[in-house]
Amino acid sequence: MSLNREQKRALQKRGELGEDGTPIATRRQPAGRQQKEERVGFRKYLSEVRAELRKVAWPTRSEVINYSIVVLITLVIVTSMIALMDWGFGEGLLKLFER
Repeated sequence: MSLNREQKRALQKRGELGEDGTPIATRRQPAGRQQKEERVGFRKYLSEVRAELRKVAWPTRSEVINYSIVVLITLVIVTSMIALMDWGFGEGLLKLFER
């Protein structure tokens, strides 16, 4: 196996080559498979979920209201722009193909 300097350095960083450039025999996992971890019980799962949910930065009520208003206004503007463009192109095509 002939490798250039960059490839050798990268393999050495990952621990796949020794200092002398010889491959280190390691047992590889098949692609897409990871080592199996022990399953946790239902109570442990729920406690971990609660712990993660405590870390979430929840928005305040006023932030949710403000964001909702912004989304609704944007929705109305984009919908009206698409409707106007649809109407305009439709009228233009009717004029174009009129006899």
